[in-house]
Amino acid sequence: MTSAAADRPELEKNWNPSDVEEKIYQRWVDAGYFTANPTSTKPPYSIVLPPPNVTGSLHMGHALNHTLMDALTRRKRMQGYEVLWQPGMDHAGIATQTVVEKQLAVDGKTKEDFGRELFIDKVWDWKRESGGTIQAQMRRIGDGVDWSRDRFTMDDGLSRAVQTIFKRLYDAGLIYRAERLVNWSPELQTAISDIEVKYDEVEGELVSLRYGSLRDDEPHVIVATTRVETMLGDTAVAVHPDDPRYQSLIGTTLEHPITGRQIPIIADEYVDPEFGTGAVKITPAHDPNDFEMGLRHNLPMPNIMDERARICNTGTEFDGMDRFEARVKVRERLAGEGRVVAEKRPYLHSVGHSERSGEAIEPRLSMQWWVKVESLAKAASDAVRNGDTVIHPTSQEPRWFGWVDNMHDWCISRQLWWGHRIPIWYGPDGETVCVGPDETAPEGWTQDPDVLDTWFSSALWPFSTLGWPEKTPELEKFYPTSVLFTGYDIIFFWVARMMMFGLFVSGDDAIGSEAVGGGGVQVPFRDVFLHGLIRDQFGRKMSKSRGNGIDPLDWVDLYGADALRFTLARGAQPGGDLSIGESHAAASRNFVTKLFNAVKFALMNGAVVTELPDRSELTDADRWILDRLDKVRAEVDVAFDGYEFGKACETLYHFAWDEVCDWYLELAKVQLSGGAPESTRAGSMARAASTRAVLGNVLDALLRMLHPVIPFVTEELWRALTGGESVVIADWPAASGQIPDERAAIRIADLQRLITEVRRFRSDQGLKDKQKVKAQLTGLDAADLTGHIAELATLARLDVVEPGADFSATASVEVRLSGATVQVDVDTSGTVDVEAERRRLEKDLAAAQKELAGTTGKLGNEAFLAKAPEAVVAKIRTRKNVAEEEVQRITARLEELAGR
Repeated sequence: MTSAAADRPELEKNWNPSDVEEKIYQRWVDAGYFTANPTSTKPPYSIVLPPPNVTGSLHMGHALNHTLMDALTRRKRMQGYEVLWQPGMDHAGIATQTVVEKQLAVDGKTKEDFGRELFIDKVWDWKRESGGTIQAQMRRIGDGVDWSRDRFTMDDGLSRAVQTIFKRLYDAGLIYRAERLVNWSPELQTAISDIEVKYDEVEGELVSLRYGSLRDDEPHVIVATTRVETMLGDTAVAVHPDDPRYQSLIGTTLEHPITGRQIPIIADEYVDPEFGTGAVKITPAHDPNDFEMGLRHNLPMPNIMDERARICNTGTEFDGMDRFEARVKVRERLAGEGRVVAEKRPYLHSVGHSERSGEAIEPRLSMQWWVKVESLAKAASDAVRNGDTVIHPTSQEPRWFGWVDNMHDWCISRQLWWGHRIPIWYGPDGETVCVGPDETAPEGWTQDPDVLDTWFSSALWPFSTLGWPEKTPELEKFYPTSVLFTGYDIIFFWVARMMMFGLFVSGDDAIGSEAVGGGGVQVPFRDVFLHGLIRDQFGRKMSKSRGNGIDPLDWVDLYGADALRFTLARGAQPGGDLSIGESHAAASRNFVTKLFNAVKFALMNGAVVTELPDRSELTDADRWILDRLDKVRAEVDVAFDGYEFGKACETLYHFAWDEVCDWYLELAKVQLSGGAPESTRAGSMARAASTRAVLGNVLDALLRMLHPVIPFVTEELWRALTGGESVVIADWPAASGQIPDERAAIRIADLQRLITEVRRFRSDQGLKDKQKVKAQLTGLDAADLTGHIAELATLARLDVVEPGADFSATASVEVRLSGATVQVDVDTSGTVDVEAERRRLEKDLAAAQKELAGTTGKLGNEAFLAKAPEAVVAKIRTRKNVAEEEVQRITARLEELAGR
């Protein structure tokens, strides 16, 4: 108990999350529970929040990620760690600039009307006024982040980190400028990253064109293309070197049908001779595969489209046309010349589109800045192979190696105004200098107009947010971070790049408190947990186009934040996708309500959190539930430590609902009422007091174990139960150290089975739930259950008649328990439904016969007996014997009923 006991909340009649969640969260923040102390002597535990876009809002993928991270940090805090969960947002270059440009367009303005500096000021204004919606949403779902350390990728400190690492990479020869192929957005007029390209199946056309002579007996080839306009930039036709159809043409040239250039016929093993005609047109400046072939064969690479994807530099009548208009016009001209030999419409094929602007991406040769990734990617790959960073689940390792072992150089420049400006300056005579954070560019020099890819700054997130390149107390305490949580879909775009940059800066910086694996190697995180994608209840990926996306805040409004969180965590399996629907959220809400009502009942019956009596003074039910609590705690610890959130939640759910609520609370009611056999009134009172203590301690531990996943309801209930300050800072449950009472567990299991079977019999007979029936019990002594008559009578609604009393049974139930069979003879005064009883017994007989057939078959299988361990065979023999006895017993009972 703490001094805050006077502040113990009074529980309302019902749990209404919308009434209390906001107040509870603000209380946590005001109390500073989530604020990390870098000077603490506690062991560190740190997680960085994958920075959401400043333009963004929570979707279900965010909600899943945040729930799992919050669960881990809350548990570690309770386990005595100094926890930092680092929040922040990404400036989201393209997305943010697009939002502001659209606002300007409403007034008929463009960014050019304001100029670069004034436009950037307007973006900052928008960020201050409208950005960060997601922060309020994070509070709604209970994110326990350290808001005092909130970071933004364009903050001064983080901008300094970006400039520092750019210069170090540049000076090391790992950043260079070159004309290479990029994903080009004609609408945005910038290169964009692969993750900002979404591929859709579209209906186009496949046109087969004839190059060379129109006469069949003279040199010619036929190629097929879905983008006829790109033929204006063709510089070769390629065939497979072993294709016999083209041996005489390899090394010769053909005249380009429109430009008149002579283009060579080249041989390359990339060409598939089985596909189409076995000949392909090569446009190096507008196709990634053609670009690679162009490099191999030293082909010219004319760029035939400008920044807006209009045809240029061809010297033809098509110059100035939009690419789609040119596609029609070029085809029409070639058709008029007899060079279109086949057309297929519609032709379904995959086309990349800009995620932001929606138009088809144009592969385009462009002068850009690049990171040379070979050595950086090898270091990132080795870190996982050497075990410095562990990927969970390990089944995702091939995905990791597939990316980093085959990584291409990274285009880091973007033709935008909003973002980190590339720190390269050009002199009047073509000189180039990279300017560091404490350096000044020469007077009169001009800075490169491009900005860096958003992923460049977010790749520094684990250490830039802690103050790097300065050697701060935060870096010393919390770096390397403990674990990174993210979806497997951005393993390349973000995770690999953080690994590359983190390992690069560890080479000449002693950042953080400990190098991993020796040799100065410092990974940015010890573990990487990769979760799957959120899918709807039918297993379909959630998307706006399908209309099956779910706003997580809608579920918070309907069911409460705890229900949302429990639904997501319960379904989370390492690396696996998660299918959820509203029924899952409703079920989670019901679980939260069940928990609330259980604690409320316990409080109404005087449950207390206090020192437990000696185990010898406890009942079987008390010892059983305490032993189950110990086992559940151990299972939950293993699950959480292995990032198996679904298993942890499933274990807690069934313990809370099936064992605590459905059984122990019911058994406790008997003990609290004094109904258990006792020789004295004092004994009954002592037993009731023990029960209140056991009930209080079990619920205390259960609430603490559930708190990481369902923090709001557990906070309210735990404070009401214990009078403690907050479950956020309560200790994580520890093992009791007690030896489990196996006999008590067996007796309670037998009691449960006996009660369940009697209840089933009552249901089959159509007896009302509260209707008591007279019953005589035989075999309780042999089953070691004589001490549980009161519980059996109360929970099975029996009026137990002593042996030898005047009693006439109209029906009976035989229940085989672990050590004996108990027969319950019932007098229902003619209310027994004989036909219903017969149906019940026939169903039981079928099950027993199936078990007997299965075990008999196994024991008659010589191959099985030869391979199976003796313990397994013995177990099957026992099952066979039990099944035989059940068949005999049920058959005899059916024969008895036949005479009625």
